[in-house]
Amino acid sequence: MGRKIVRRRVVRATLEGSRVREEKLAGEEPLEIRFGHTSYTTSMRTPGDDFDMVTGFLVGEGIISAPEHLASLRYCAGTDEAGNQTYNVIEVQLGAGAKHPDLLAARNVVTSSACGICGTNSIDEVRKKAAFAPSPESGRVGLETLLGMPETLRESQQLFSATGGAHAAGLFSTAGELLILREDVGRHNAVDKVIGAALRDGLLPLDDTVLQVSGRASFELVQKAAMAGIPVLAAVSAPSSLAADLAEESGLTLAAFSRRHSVNIYTHADRVIRA
Repeated sequence: MGRKIVRRRVVRATLEGSRVREEKLAGEEPLEIRFGHTSYTTSMRTPGDDFDMVTGFLVGEGIISAPEHLASLRYCAGTDEAGNQTYNVIEVQLGAGAKHPDLLAARNVVTSSACGICGTNSIDEVRKKAAFAPSPESGRVGLETLLGMPETLRESQQLFSATGGAHAAGLFSTAGELLILREDVGRHNAVDKVIGAALRDGLLPLDDTVLQVSGRASFELVQKAAMAGIPVLAAVSAPSSLAADLAEESGLTLAAFSRRHSVNIYTHADRVIRA
């Protein structure tokens, strides 16, 4: 797992006494995205699948929506105190058809692993017109299949199993097959990594898929799903009111509190089919 897991000595304290032991922590480091020599944004993330993350981020920003829109990604020079390459700076070269960003409006803040849109100026700025609109006929999924996705996701979460400190996002077929899984300390990063991997494989728009996430359903996750053409977003925990509003507006089915025997469906419930 490399830099995904960092080992640290901790003091385990109980009422009966204390002892020193080694714990595994989910790695967290900054990743800077540049266009040419101009910095666009920096986000805290778990190292690994970085090209997927940057690609998915660019989809969510409305900059790219097809593989040919991305000419290249490469790590730039960047070293730590010991002079070792950090692999924490990625330079993007856009291809034909991409929507070049306004670098004068670049995010001049570091966004935390808990927030994917903290650096934007307003909610209106992230309410972008999606390149793909989910068809009402796409994404129809059986209720029993939908209810089984959280368990399948959990069983595949290697980083969470080792550290207890990572979110996961899984792209499923409507038949319940896990197609792509990514983990990260940030919910939005895990989703970006899934969408980025899908775009790099030429799979967008993601018709007839379900995006299952391990945490709550926020506005930013709904936005990212809609931008990738994903018709169904399901979360283990609660949605926010703005997430439900955007899902309704975008034609996306939003499900939350997904458990083994029940789920709450907040928008476009007709996609979920009971046997």
